[in-house]
Amino acid sequence: MCGITGIFAFNLVGKFNLVNITAATQALQKRGPDHQDIYYDQFVGLGHRRLSIIDTSAVAHQPMWDETKRYCIVFNGEIFNFPELKKELERRGVTSFFSHSDTEVLLKLFILEKEKCLQRLNGFFAFCVYDKQEQTFFLARDRFGVKPLLYLLDEDKFLFASEMKSVLAYGIEKEIDYTSLHTYLQLNYIPAPRTIFKNVKKLMPGHYIEVHSRKAVVHGYYQIPYDSSINYQPSTIDYPSAKEKFKQLLEASVQRRLISDVPLGAFLSGGIDSSVVTGLAARHKPDLHTFSIGFRDEKFFDETNYANLVAKHFNTQHTVFSLTNNDLYQHVHSILDYIDEPFADSSAINVYILSKETRQHATVALSGDGADELMAGYNKHEAFRKIINRGWKESAVALLHPFWKMLPQSRNNYVGNKVRQLNRFAEGMKLLSSERYWRWAGYANDDEAKKLFSTQSIQNFSQQEFEMFKGDLLKTIPEHEAMNDILLTDMSLVLPNDMLTKVDWMSMANGLEVRTPFLDFELVNFAFSLPDEFKINSTIRKRLVQDAFRDMLPTKLYNRPKKGFEVPMLKWLRHEMKSLIEDDLLSENFVRAQNIFEYDEVARTKKQLFSSNPGDVHARVWGLIVFQWWWKKYV
Repeated sequence: MCGITGIFAFNLVGKFNLVNITAATQALQKRGPDHQDIYYDQFVGLGHRRLSIIDTSAVAHQPMWDETKRYCIVFNGEIFNFPELKKELERRGVTSFFSHSDTEVLLKLFILEKEKCLQRLNGFFAFCVYDKQEQTFFLARDRFGVKPLLYLLDEDKFLFASEMKSVLAYGIEKEIDYTSLHTYLQLNYIPAPRTIFKNVKKLMPGHYIEVHSRKAVVHGYYQIPYDSSINYQPSTIDYPSAKEKFKQLLEASVQRRLISDVPLGAFLSGGIDSSVVTGLAARHKPDLHTFSIGFRDEKFFDETNYANLVAKHFNTQHTVFSLTNNDLYQHVHSILDYIDEPFADSSAINVYILSKETRQHATVALSGDGADELMAGYNKHEAFRKIINRGWKESAVALLHPFWKMLPQSRNNYVGNKVRQLNRFAEGMKLLSSERYWRWAGYANDDEAKKLFSTQSIQNFSQQEFEMFKGDLLKTIPEHEAMNDILLTDMSLVLPNDMLTKVDWMSMANGLEVRTPFLDFELVNFAFSLPDEFKINSTIRKRLVQDAFRDMLPTKLYNRPKKGFEVPMLKWLRHEMKSLIEDDLLSENFVRAQNIFEYDEVARTKKQLFSSNPGDVHARVWGLIVFQWWWKKYV
């Protein structure tokens, strides 16, 4: 696990940017605190920051060259099946290994198979191979986007990096992409391939780039094997057999992800997903260390009792970090400082603190991330199931939409939150499938986001371009959706751009590697071969996960409401952060001088925040704060 960056200068103008390779590498220091090295020649530079996990010796440092000095690699990630791949390489005559690292195995496999090697890799990764003889770059990103990869191509250069702060260190032009900003104001994140800047792109998950002759050609090498538009037929496997195969695949995935030359533990929230991962890991690692955070001031969200129960059940060495709201708030500024592209999922605060505390005991942690998107674990999945199988109850809720809109809505109490959910459900019932998904994925609709734009921003914004981008993001949802269509869109939109981005940034900010067993591609492929009812029905979500491991887990873990990984954002915005809102980032003077947002609409948004009917406005205000903080720091 590391930070990578590089540049290919096409001419003398591009070479002016090449001199910044050291600064661009240094910008990734938190991703790789153990070692830094740089290679550069007349027109190429490669930089690497290392977090040592596999073969911690100096011979595994990067940039790494093969023995012929033709190929050089910088690599971020882990290849979990590298021991098997190494044995295969040896059978094929590749015997001169100088390290015990997965990096060397990846490099030598690429030399033999080029882009075909990507189909063989089980793990997560972003890497670049420089062919000095052919003067080419080859870059690739893992199947589900666990690891990030940004790039820029213009007439003078091609450059890439793990994070935007490294890209900016090359001294690039910074022009806001208003389609990205408009999307951000609705979702609170910016989906690939776009970024907040027009000239910088994210490589899509499951894709690779070939850079040669001043061109960069992008190719796809993987997509989830599910497409309802071509008469897709689910597997005919029966439910008991599916449970058994799912158990086998997940245990194999966990076992693969235990390989490490440094201390390894597991996040344990007390929910089903992390408990399953912990139980399977404990079978193969008896000294497993587990980690949880608890919320002393927010007992509704505190699940430490369940985490302690699971830890005792599997006899793990368990550590609980018990936090107050003030403990959480103390980290807000550190997180805002680390974020180098607008990203406003407030649960990042929890992930940051959990990662920071875990790093005191371990360098690698397993997590249950991906299970909800893969197996239908969210509230929205239950809502979609009800609409797909709608009856008189759903129709009645939709009919009462004007009534729900009149009542106070807030996440701050049970009744207000229930009204908020009923209103969102009724609103979604009236929309087409793709629009329903988009509305439930975000916190603002198209009109609400556009109203925030100043006159200048409106002039820089293309509604047609946005609609094309949005349409591409939602292309996997047909007019008459099934649950697998929803899950497929979650896997391509929400998972890589929100959930995995959050975990990558917050763990890497603390030099911690997080591994996600539910995102083993063999497990994902199998899950999408199964019918919807194996995942969710009228009585249970993540049905297959819960049933497959029922005998392994404590009984008390079942039949209880799913808790979110939330922070008291509404309370903070109204109290601790009020001065930051009123006197600084969202003040009239600052907003008008900045001229990106329409202050009158910002003022209305602030007024709703402090009203008795805030709804979801706290998420929108947090999104504005994150953008403003980022804009002041980077633009």
